[in-house]
Amino acid sequence: MDTRIAQVPEPALGRSAARRDVVELILFDCDGVLVDSEPIAVRTHVALGAEYGWPLSEAEVIEEFVGRSTASIGEKIRGRLGAAVAEAWDERFRELHREAVDAALPAVDGIVEALDALDERGLPYCVASSGSHEKMRHTLGRTGLYERFAGRIFSATEVARGKPAPDLFLHAAQRLGVAPVRCAVVEDSAPGVQAARAAGMGSFGYAGGVTPAARLAGPGTVVFDDMRALPSLLTGP
Repeated sequence: MDTRIAQVPEPALGRSAARRDVVELILFDCDGVLVDSEPIAVRTHVALGAEYGWPLSEAEVIEEFVGRSTASIGEKIRGRLGAAVAEAWDERFRELHREAVDAALPAVDGIVEALDALDERGLPYCVASSGSHEKMRHTLGRTGLYERFAGRIFSATEVARGKPAPDLFLHAAQRLGVAPVRCAVVEDSAPGVQAARAAGMGSFGYAGGVTPAARLAGPGTVVFDDMRALPSLLTGP
């Protein structure tokens, strides 16, 4: 797969740029960046929308739900269909998502090679995801990635506001003692890259998943579609 890189000129990036000479911590999203679970989530929400009376296309699910916390998604469903349906939808989603993950969940293509290369270069990383700790233990565990991040996993359940607010990324950086300007975020959703910009962090938008590249592009963001290219984008060849 060819790598597509869309980067705005350096003067426009300012202090939030993911400059390769200052990055001290990489913050990875989980779904769609580490584990290839977003297609499962999208298909599940489409099915539940049909079941509960909110017909949604896959593109609409990506627009409305991908990258957002469970609480934020629940608020959207509650506003459309009421509290009882939102609760039932969430319960069914957890059940169906777990079944699908247990049946087949791969790691994102190239992520193991990327993490190995970052380890070789001595560049620390963590997870900062909209998902719950329970969900990440399950998905990262199924793909053999959990131990690589154990002790450095942060969830939107720990902060007041989920993405696109910057709270989660700032929380993770503070807990690990790294200034936001020296952090870089790897995301696959529009709310995720928006949160990185709001946190004053450079971002790398992975367009190899469900979110179109155009929705990831913007100030301070490098858009790419091959996870194996990430270490060189971060630190140089």
